[in-house]
Amino acid sequence: MTTRSCPCGLPEPYEECCGRFHSGAAVPTAEALMRSRYCAFVKGDAGYLLRTWHPRTRPGRLDLDPGTRWTGLEILDTVDGSAFHATGIVEFRASYRGGALRERSRFERVEGAWVYVDGEFPER
Repeated sequence: MTTRSCPCGLPEPYEECCGRFHSGAAVPTAEALMRSRYCAFVKGDAGYLLRTWHPRTRPGRLDLDPGTRWTGLEILDTVDGSAFHATGIVEFRASYRGGALRERSRFERVEGAWVYVDGEFPER
């Protein structure tokens, strides 16, 4: 990742990649939402994370640890989640200073917009 590329790992600058979703542009796929949510963790944007969380599973508040330094994102698998689907799954590994988090996340469309539902943490 260069200093100009988006924290999600794609080569575009943040403003043209995940930043546009943080500013309100529609997110086209479950994977794009997952990437933008990772960037929101990197930037400490709890508001975006809550806005893109399914109302059925969204917590009342989200306290992010300002000491966590996210260092990279790797997409391991995607199932559905395109413009032609109502649901999708994205499995990823998000690295942070001192470790990594692996999650298989479920996404759904609510009123046409992709939202995060929940996730499982595979041990493999």
